[in-house]
Amino acid sequence: MKQFAYTTAHPHRFLHDEDGAVTVDWVVLTAAIVMLGMAAGFTVTSNIPGIADKISSVVAGQDVGG
Repeated sequence: MKQFAYTTAHPHRFLHDEDGAVTVDWVVLTAAIVMLGMAAGFTVTSNIPGIADKISSVVAGQDVGG
């Protein structure tokens, strides 16, 4: 309740206070990094079945002789 009283008593100070802006910057930066990681992970995992099929066909075509 004290914070609300401070905000209403000193609206100019409240509007120019930048303490929360740093937190918002870090949250946005962290969210961007997480989204890039998810995009990279999705790209890799969506290509694994095709690559595994190619590896399988190459291995199956190898002649093991002695």
